[in-house]
Amino acid sequence: MKRHALIVRGGWEGHKPKEATERFIPFLHSEDFIVRIEESTHIYADSELMSEFDLIVQCMTMSSIEPEQLDGLRATISRGTGFTGWHGGIADSFRNSSEYLQLVGGQFATHPAVGPGTNRLEGEENFRDYNVEFTNLGKQHPITMGLEDFELHTEQYWVLYDDLNDVLATTTHPKESWQPWHRPHVSPAVWTRNWGEGRMVVSTPGHSLDVLDHPTVRTIIERGMLWAARTA
Repeated sequence: MKRHALIVRGGWEGHKPKEATERFIPFLHSEDFIVRIEESTHIYADSELMSEFDLIVQCMTMSSIEPEQLDGLRATISRGTGFTGWHGGIADSFRNSSEYLQLVGGQFATHPAVGPGTNRLEGEENFRDYNVEFTNLGKQHPITMGLEDFELHTEQYWVLYDDLNDVLATTTHPKESWQPWHRPHVSPAVWTRNWGEGRMVVSTPGHSLDVLDHPTVRTIIERGMLWAARTA
């Protein structure tokens, strides 16, 4: 039986929302999803259309959302539609909406700078080497089971979050001599969250197309789509 997926994309062009989401459309087709693409959040306010979808994939960095659109999104997820995304497209969307932040359970705060005097190419000023480590829950969860801890050279997200998240992987921001914090800070890198009858999956790696092509990152995102999609 065919299922229906909605891709909602836009916002800051630095995350290449069109090119990034296009990477996953063949996978969704291979899993028997009919895919609809929207370039704005206007569709969220249409309850009749939204009731058709089993999965929402959002790639909408920053931007803003109208109250009726957010109400529609929250209601759709509560009724069982899955919601997923990566990096700023889900964890740095609609910064001024407290109810969106509550829905997703984690918000990008910053990506700490590299050391003083370190030269970086334009667009890579906040790139650094960091590890993503799976939690005990992550080692058993169907999204991340069997995957090994891995290293990335890209933006490392410092995330503000709450304890309704089921954290599958973390990353640690070290205490560094030039930084004002006094001990390492552990941020979730991959988490799931239940909302009513719906499931959500957030992956913070995904700043650029090469990161999305990393085998482990891609596996997490694709497995997350299947796990989040409506199951009843």
